Amino acid sequence: MADALGLEEVRRALAEDRAGDDVTTRLLGPAADARAIARFVAEGRFVVAGLPIVEVIFHELDPGGCLESHTAEGEWTGPEKAFATLRASGRAVLAGERVALNFLQRLSGVATLTRRAVDAVAGTPARITHTRKTTPGLRTLEQYAVRVGGGIDNRASLADAVLWKDNHWALLGAQRSALADALRSVPPGVAVVVEVEEDEQLDVALAAGVTHVLADNQPPARIRKWAGRVGPGVTIQASGGITPETARAYAEAGATLISIGALTHSAPAVAMRCDVTVDTRRHAL
Repeated sequence: MADALGLEEVRRALAEDRAGDDVTTRLLGPAADARAIARFVAEGRFVVAGLPIVEVIFHELDPGGCLESHTAEGEWTGPEKAFATLRASGRAVLAGERVALNFLQRLSGVATLTRRAVDAVAGTPARITHTRKTTPGLRTLEQYAVRVGGGIDNRASLADAVLWKDNHWALLGAQRSALADALRSVPPGVAVVVEVEEDEQLDVALAAGVTHVLADNQPPARIRKWAGRVGPGVTIQASGGITPETARAYAEAGATLISIGALTHSAPAVAMRCDVTVDTRRHAL
């Protein structure tokens, strides 16, 4: 479990909830050590994401626990369907129930919103991706949920790629022709993306040899115009207030990458519950 997805986040969440100091479960006495069954039940329709995190949670609390998935990660589930069943000690189930639901509800919400956007651009060359507008401390898991929903990875941190945005243009001042000089210092192998807001900036970016431009807060009509100018060798990435409902217009205009901040900053948590019963199997002690 040393390299398990979400291990650091899980340990932080269990510590935050003081899972080892559950004063209520202590009142159960020896009954808390009975084997229990916990069924995770959907209360709506959503894409399941976060089951590997649940495994990590209960491995931390009860290494002998076992999680059985009835719906694969990344697949749809529906109302009143048990999409996973956990068998573990009652003490572990009660200690980790809320933490597991928090991760599942959040990550499934991200995956579901992503899937809606991916479905919206189906049949076009466009791919859906995330931004860095993530919950502090949960970026790795939220971007994982985007992938589960069918999206692709984008820049995960400031060190992953050059993203020259409006504030970099502002600090460069009127010397916009200096962009090419600045980009000469980019380390080999580091991707370069330059945001453009007007025709002049596009001209400067193309003159500097940029092959990936970010059209932020631009209407589809302008993206269509720019796509016609840059040709197939330049990626146009659209971003800024795009939703699953509007994504297809950008895809049809020529954006081949569409980044949607709402996937991680505004995805609603999905509804689910955890039903717990005693495991009455003969070998359960």
